[in-house]
Amino acid sequence: MKAFVFPGQGAQFSGMGKDLYESNPLAKELFDKANDILGFDITKIMFEGTDEELRQTKVTQPAVFLHSVISALCMGDAFQPAMVAGHSLGEFSALVAVGAISFEDGLKLVSQRAQAMQKACEAAPSTMAAIIGLDDETIEKICAEISAPGNIVVPANYNNPGQLAISGNMDAINTACEKLKEAGAKRALPLKVGGAFHSPLMQPAKDELQAAIEATAFHTPKCPVYQNVDAEAHTDPEEIKQNLIAQLTAPVRWTQEIQNMIAAGATDFTECGPGKALQGMIAKIAKGNEAVTFHGIE
Repeated sequence: MKAFVFPGQGAQFSGMGKDLYESNPLAKELFDKANDILGFDITKIMFEGTDEELRQTKVTQPAVFLHSVISALCMGDAFQPAMVAGHSLGEFSALVAVGAISFEDGLKLVSQRAQAMQKACEAAPSTMAAIIGLDDETIEKICAEISAPGNIVVPANYNNPGQLAISGNMDAINTACEKLKEAGAKRALPLKVGGAFHSPLMQPAKDELQAAIEATAFHTPKCPVYQNVDAEAHTDPEEIKQNLIAQLTAPVRWTQEIQNMIAAGATDFTECGPGKALQGMIAKIAKGNEAVTFHGIE
């Protein structure tokens, strides 16, 4: 069974989408429409911008979303998923690709999400760190011991076995990194991100985005969508909507999502969008399962 997966923030690169724009009339139409919706020339930044320009909050998330969605839609009849999933931001891409949200509404929500997250990041000094080579249970236990009101640290991204990102206030992250290395983590790497994504510190962004999501029309997707908050398959538009609202402050359960998709029969994973990060994660999650293959769009 074919599964399609969509990457999150951080996969962007200069030149992304340019080949699609120049070779596919549908891609050109959608990119031009995106410029009108956003009110600025995002395609110019995507095709010719510097890394620094691509890291602007108003650019990064819409850029990855656009590349991912347009890549999928331009596949035509080759895009026949039995199931889909997206990592964090990628969940919006997945929902648009399978018809749960319109292209226009999806892009507007992603743009609002990026700006709301930026505001939340500016409200409290916070960050994330990748913990390598330690089991999830130990990380969860140490985070729970350290975390306190006003000094939060929580598991944020369950990326694959042996790699979990934590999120929280600066001091709590620094303390957690020290404790986790003492507990046996091979590495505890601070991430170059603007704030504590997928943690309670994103509550202001969640409140802001909730109204926008609730005002958006959601439809039954053409196939099940595995969602980050519970790693389960969903087709009910109201459930999808509520899970998308919860996603901003809840951890991304990517390891469990991929495991559940494989258990449901997925053997062929295609990454739609920039980079190969998800292929690397899936390779580690499915290690030893020779029936599972993973690749990007050629």
